Amino acid sequence: MIDLRLLREDPDRVRASQRARGEDVALVDALLSADERRRSSGVRFDELRAEQKSLGKLIPKAAGDEKAELLKRAGQLAADVKAADADRDAAATETQDLLLKLSNLVHPDVPVGGEEDFATLETHGSIRDFDAEGFAPKDHLELGQLLGAIDVERGAKVSGSRFYFLTGVGALLELALVNAAMAQATAAGFTPMLTPALVRPQSMAGTGFLGQAAQDVYHLERDDLYLVGTSEVALAAYHMDEIIDADRLPLRYAGFSPCFRREAGSHGKDTRGIFRVHQFDKVEMFSYVAPEDSQAEHQRLLEWEKQWLTSLELPFRVIDVASGDLGSSAARKYDCEAWIPTQGKYRELTSTSDCTEFQSRRLSIRVREDKKVRPLATLNGTLCAVPRTIVAILENHQQADGSVRVPEVLRPYLGGRELLEPVTR
Repeated sequence: MIDLRLLREDPDRVRASQRARGEDVALVDALLSADERRRSSGVRFDELRAEQKSLGKLIPKAAGDEKAELLKRAGQLAADVKAADADRDAAATETQDLLLKLSNLVHPDVPVGGEEDFATLETHGSIRDFDAEGFAPKDHLELGQLLGAIDVERGAKVSGSRFYFLTGVGALLELALVNAAMAQATAAGFTPMLTPALVRPQSMAGTGFLGQAAQDVYHLERDDLYLVGTSEVALAAYHMDEIIDADRLPLRYAGFSPCFRREAGSHGKDTRGIFRVHQFDKVEMFSYVAPEDSQAEHQRLLEWEKQWLTSLELPFRVIDVASGDLGSSAARKYDCEAWIPTQGKYRELTSTSDCTEFQSRRLSIRVREDKKVRPLATLNGTLCAVPRTIVAILENHQQADGSVRVPEVLRPYLGGRELLEPVTR
């Protein structure tokens, strides 16, 4: 959540952020009104309680008509205090509810607009000319079937659409990717973490995934637990309700977990293969830093993502995601999009978001500097979302005979194998 003091001091900035996101601007004024009622009812309650205490000291000393009058006033005060307390609680609840609906403030440099209004910041690698090489590229599913690596038919039989099996070299390729990604993260100073896939409501809400993203979340009603769509949720909640000493920052974690997404609203999109699925594995970077260091940390996370995609020898571009396409927690987000030959376009493989103090305020995570305690900043960055990375590797490194060249960074994790070769032709 955002800082209420900032809302009071500069409501126009918050209105502009809501407008840039394409979200409800009227929410700002409703929140300001609720906050004013919260504060004024709090003052009213304090005044009445003070009078009640003063009266309580006078009554034992009074007698006769004076005492009767004081007792009458005390009875009225008791009712007024109870009503003021109820008003204060109601206003505080309304303020909190509205505050939780408000998205993070968009960074002023973020391009304004919708999904297609991103700004391209840089491009890396060369796109292969398959015509010049004399063959038409196969898509990842055809390649995966040739290699005995992907089985979507049995995935659908067992679990339904958008599920799959990784088999043979497909399973080994996932393990190689995860181990290589963890090795890079560990070398960069991240603490490896295996995180829970089920979390409590406060963990999911605290990271902002029960707002605009709620339709994509799986909920186990009987247990009131949520399946995570990313280990960001567990990593953010890891220090929930804690105060962290400043000399421990930055804290950096690399989490590996299964991820679950309903993919609501994606009907008809990416239905072939494993690009958009309901369950996948991912290595996620997560950082806790002082608020003034968050922009620099955001650039570091982006550099680690670029290092990873470069090591996989993939052509990709970096985009600055537009305001209307940001998640509610993100003040700014960069995506790295790899070139997918058979689609003829770049598609998202990794993203990194600067969430500033938004999540830490909701999760009550603070940093202690000397005697001062304040919220810290949280950031997240995908290092390897496995299925999409497999898609990009198979399509970009395929050979005319259906084999796939293994990037050098993965070879030590595949027993030195340089080629994935077809098991059927």
